[in-house]
Amino acid sequence: MRVLPALLVSLLLAASAASAFAAHGYALWGDMKYPPGFAHFDYVNPDAPKGGEIRLVSNLRLSTFDKYNPFTIRGGAPAYLSQLMFDSLLAGSLDEEGAGYGLLAEDVAVAPDGLSATFRLRPEARFHNGDPVLAQDVKHSYDTLVGPHTSPGYKTLLIDVAGVDVVDERTVRYRFRRANRELPLTVGGLPVFSRKWGEGKPFNEVVMEPPIGSGPYRIGPVKFGKDITYVRDPGYWARDLNVRRGTANFDQILVKIYKDNTARLEALKAGEFDLMAFYSAGDWARRVNGKRFDTGELVKGEFQHQLPTGFQSYVLNTRRALLQDVRVREALGLAVDYEWMNRQMFYNSYTRVRGLFGNTSCAASGLPSSEELALLEPWRGKLPDAVFGRAYAPPRTDGDSSLRDNLRRAQKLLAEAGWQVENATLRNAQGQPFVLEYLDSNETGARVVSPWMRNLEKLGVTLRFRPVDFALYQQRLQKFDFDITTIAYAGTANPGQEYADLFGSAAADTEDSGNLAGVRSPAVDAILDRMVGARTRPDYLAACQALERVITHGHYLIPQWYAGTHRMAYNAWRLERPKVTPPYFRGETWAIDTWWARNPPGSR
Repeated sequence: MRVLPALLVSLLLAASAASAFAAHGYALWGDMKYPPGFAHFDYVNPDAPKGGEIRLVSNLRLSTFDKYNPFTIRGGAPAYLSQLMFDSLLAGSLDEEGAGYGLLAEDVAVAPDGLSATFRLRPEARFHNGDPVLAQDVKHSYDTLVGPHTSPGYKTLLIDVAGVDVVDERTVRYRFRRANRELPLTVGGLPVFSRKWGEGKPFNEVVMEPPIGSGPYRIGPVKFGKDITYVRDPGYWARDLNVRRGTANFDQILVKIYKDNTARLEALKAGEFDLMAFYSAGDWARRVNGKRFDTGELVKGEFQHQLPTGFQSYVLNTRRALLQDVRVREALGLAVDYEWMNRQMFYNSYTRVRGLFGNTSCAASGLPSSEELALLEPWRGKLPDAVFGRAYAPPRTDGDSSLRDNLRRAQKLLAEAGWQVENATLRNAQGQPFVLEYLDSNETGARVVSPWMRNLEKLGVTLRFRPVDFALYQQRLQKFDFDITTIAYAGTANPGQEYADLFGSAAADTEDSGNLAGVRSPAVDAILDRMVGARTRPDYLAACQALERVITHGHYLIPQWYAGTHRMAYNAWRLERPKVTPPYFRGETWAIDTWWARNPPGSR
């Protein structure tokens, strides 16, 4: 093997990088909202005062934390740590999808063949310890994230990255195994941390060492089991950068930990913290009230957004023998009476999820297009016939439909699958009763599942509610040791390689992967490959829509519901917010990022 001198290698890499057009950002399909040299994002107040404090409640279900390393598998890190302490090469905006603008990187150049992306780092970028952010740190961060001690999701997400080259001290090039329009955004969004963080230790032994990042906050005072305070870095290197202007306005972010939802709500009413997001329609309608709300100190805010719907669902673990027949899975879904639940339990505040990509152009509709059929036809006979018909719509119990009709259809499907009712119990030919377990980490979840359990009883199916503590719940999900659970999958308008972690065959056998349903389908794998490798937007959309048809008609997931607003109660006497509400914000992270303290002492 011929070895080139190091200098010659660097020159060749630099020449390759120079052949691509360097830009101030990157967009998935070429169009960016903000031009070079823009002053700030439209939804921030660029003159927001710095100072004061925001007091929050942890958004995690963990009752404490036991590490500061958010990337390793074992243990739990504090809420918001990754967001506050780590910068990335590119930063997204909250009023645009599929685009990133230079943060650590002052420009990005994607090769004409799409097989590499080169980032040039800003000379002023600094870690919390004062060291400059260099190309070696970017490479170290990537190598660590795809190493043996982190979540397997990183490896799946970055499977098409061939490697990282240090071109020079402040230039790094990612090489790709194939052209993938999403990859420059993916690698541009990875957290970057210093090589000195945990230096000399295996990464899984880097536990309580404070991260050496380059983000706007550092770890401040900590009371384990009670709270953690993040302290704004007054010398934050990117404070006046366009992608950071008007953000990170609080001097301190105090995050309190409470054991349960009731304690959190009572603490909010008592004025112990300033903002809380609500995910329970019942709490929002009946329990978010009291003296401080009456005086106007606390305000209930419902903020409209344009985010994808996501696909919060009952997940059916097809590794279990009882759930391997698609007819059985469809029958279970027919017993969900969403319309009754929304009317009687949710105060009509939700809308039913219909698929993977609701509220995006990736959502399937009507009959498959010719482009979709080109992807689906090779698998005819190996996929349910419904895949080739109209797009999936969840069963309804209003209008011309009823629960009685749906249960009759479910009985027929179960009979076709070899199940018959004997003495009010559904049994197969071997006499095995149909008994399933619903796993949850919260005892209060029984209230929402109970109507489904009662309807399943009418089919002879026993669904047992099994609450466990959150640590055990996590362990069982990591090992796929469950029958049914609920997962709130976040949506995206630009699905990519991360969906291989959710639905790819390789992930089905990888412990701690996102493929909780155990999907093993050559058709899904092939469509995912076409989706990730699409070079034109029409080809991309066809693949997304074909994927949605296969997953939804495969009944791996029973769709639940979503809200088109973020419900947040906040202290209007202590907090102010920008006049513009961005369309793609997510709950309290918007407040952390862009709100500010009202009349903060010593503001600057």
